[in-house]
Amino acid sequence: MKYDVSVELENREESYSFGDVAKQANGAAWVKSGKSVILATVVIDETEIVKDDFLPLTVQYIEKTYAAGKIPGGFFKRETKPSDFETLTSRIVDRSLRPLFPKGFGHPTQITIMVFSADSESDLQVLALNAASAALFTSDIDINTSVSAVRTAKVDGELVINPTLSQLQNSTLDLYLSGTKDDLLMIEMRTFGSQKVEVSEMIIDPMLDPTMSGAVLTSHISNAMSEDELIEVFEKTQAELFLANTKYETAFANSQKEVVSLDLKAHISNEEMMTYVVDNHMSDIKNAVSLMAKSERSTALRSLRKKIISLKTEWSDVAQEVELKDAIEKVKKEQVRRQILNENVRADGRALTEVRPITIDTNVLPSAHASCLFTRGQTQALVVLTMGGPKDAQMFESLTDNGTQNENFMVHYNFPGFSVGEASPVMGTKRRELGHGNLAKRALSPVVDLDGQTVRLVSEILESNGSSSMATVCGGYMALRAADIETSDTIAGIAMGMVSEGGKYAILSDIMGLEDHDGDMDFKVTGSKDGITAMQMDIKLGGISLDILKEALYQAKEGRSHIIDIMIEAEKNIEFNDGVLPSVDFFHIDPSFIGEIIGQAGKTIREMIEKFEVAIDIDKKDGKVKITGKNKSGVAGARGHIENIINTPKPAKVKYEVGEKYEGTVKRIVDFGAFIELPDGTDGLLHISKISDQRVDKVSDVLSEGEKISVEILEFKGNKISLGRA
Repeated sequence: MKYDVSVELENREESYSFGDVAKQANGAAWVKSGKSVILATVVIDETEIVKDDFLPLTVQYIEKTYAAGKIPGGFFKRETKPSDFETLTSRIVDRSLRPLFPKGFGHPTQITIMVFSADSESDLQVLALNAASAALFTSDIDINTSVSAVRTAKVDGELVINPTLSQLQNSTLDLYLSGTKDDLLMIEMRTFGSQKVEVSEMIIDPMLDPTMSGAVLTSHISNAMSEDELIEVFEKTQAELFLANTKYETAFANSQKEVVSLDLKAHISNEEMMTYVVDNHMSDIKNAVSLMAKSERSTALRSLRKKIISLKTEWSDVAQEVELKDAIEKVKKEQVRRQILNENVRADGRALTEVRPITIDTNVLPSAHASCLFTRGQTQALVVLTMGGPKDAQMFESLTDNGTQNENFMVHYNFPGFSVGEASPVMGTKRRELGHGNLAKRALSPVVDLDGQTVRLVSEILESNGSSSMATVCGGYMALRAADIETSDTIAGIAMGMVSEGGKYAILSDIMGLEDHDGDMDFKVTGSKDGITAMQMDIKLGGISLDILKEALYQAKEGRSHIIDIMIEAEKNIEFNDGVLPSVDFFHIDPSFIGEIIGQAGKTIREMIEKFEVAIDIDKKDGKVKITGKNKSGVAGARGHIENIINTPKPAKVKYEVGEKYEGTVKRIVDFGAFIELPDGTDGLLHISKISDQRVDKVSDVLSEGEKISVEILEFKGNKISLGRA
């Protein structure tokens, strides 16, 4: 493959080829970086124009397993439905490129990104956006602005631009920033907990095969990033965005196709109708705007439309009714924005920084392990927690992984139509649902130390009027606490919005659905009182300055702190579902007692597992013990049994000499002899040939377990004692 241009970036080089493949597409870019190769194509339907006020853009990011020398796992040996990573990457590219299209662009557009080759260090999400932007920039669509992505990590306290995947695994920050030379378009950010790795040499779990095996236990410490520190990272990353996009636009200039002339769906509102509505029905518009629920507002606006048609019968045909609906919607939108900008009052009467009323009810489901019903205004999330063991973890494999991975913390978000008053069936998981669940997971995971457990949070949105994803974060945290799971800090989330006109703007805290729809920004921020754990931002304006972003971050901090205070107060009222909630206990013992707790061939510990119905994990190195059971009484019983073993005085160690005779107890009979317990608890082997002067064919014919016999020390073989019958 001959490459037309190469672009040198921070810590990475990208080579681009245009016009060699996919020649019938409106635009195509073949991109190589390291050993990774991606093809991005753009195709538009030049004949069809979608009439609705919506950009019909579809983005598909597709991975082929052959790209990493793999065959698809499972029964079907062909790629089927997209993985979570593919779906989330498609969303990232869509959200980054959508602001580029001009207003009125109604031609269905398909962007397809295919991964043909992948190495274990390539950041495919960054490469996917860069490739898609290059295909769009060099296509015959009249878009002459480059968009690119930059990922920033923080490794050993130092910022790393465009890190490798290995560096990202050791990072405390993952910031994905996309934008043009001048403006930020999209932000995805999360922090990671600092990891302390401990090697557990003994894992015994009744749900698994009770054998000795190794495992890795990790503990997480909250690593939220302060607003000041994050702004500094944004500044450095945006500077890299400027350099990258400048290089792209210069490098791709000679590869641009001749622009094809396309009809834009010039959206012109009926000025006569708008004037009539403003002059005669503004009170109706204001009343509709003040209604909280989307369904109530829609009903009020529909009633207004019918009222006007009854008065203006010449507007009663279908086409003009559609124009009237559009005119009413536009007047409503202008009223919402004008009221915020000029009066600093929102549609529901709140101040710009005011958070809606919040109520929190925990463990409302008696048969679930834990649950929380989190209500903020007219947004309500029922978050349900289920605990499991290691075998319940979600198995997955990404293109750049060497093998199968296990995810032991899951957040699943569901958004049924009834939550917004829509008569729609409950179907499969949509991209939006997957993205919101992923955001909540990224928000909460830095403060949770599951230590081998598996936890699944499911958020059922029962009512939605803005920011149900942030309700999921708050309800998810409370469900963790309602399950008595330790967290390193209290985490809440808040959605911020913005309305701007000319040089004037207003930042809104805790936006509702109307403000999201008619506003210019949707900015979700999660974290503790001290810092941010995750964020997601989408801009509808085409970009945002760092100064406005900084102001929004600090306003979000105030709102988040207010919500956290309410959550902390609600924690005091938690009553655990003791009858169904699995119990976990951690404590330390002197490692020298581990042998006695395990017993001969694991007999003692297996008896405890069966008697108390628990799982027992023991770290042989430092004596850390973890007991997991179906209820607290079983866990407490197992701990008490272990403590009894530890606290029972040991007999003084006897120094044995060859030829000395002792009274011992037959502890265990085997085919080749019997193990005899000596006075200090040490076991010695009485071989079948040493039991009697006569030939013994079956040991159990001569000895029985628990019998007292006299034995003589014959010899020492390492730590083993050989005995004879005295």
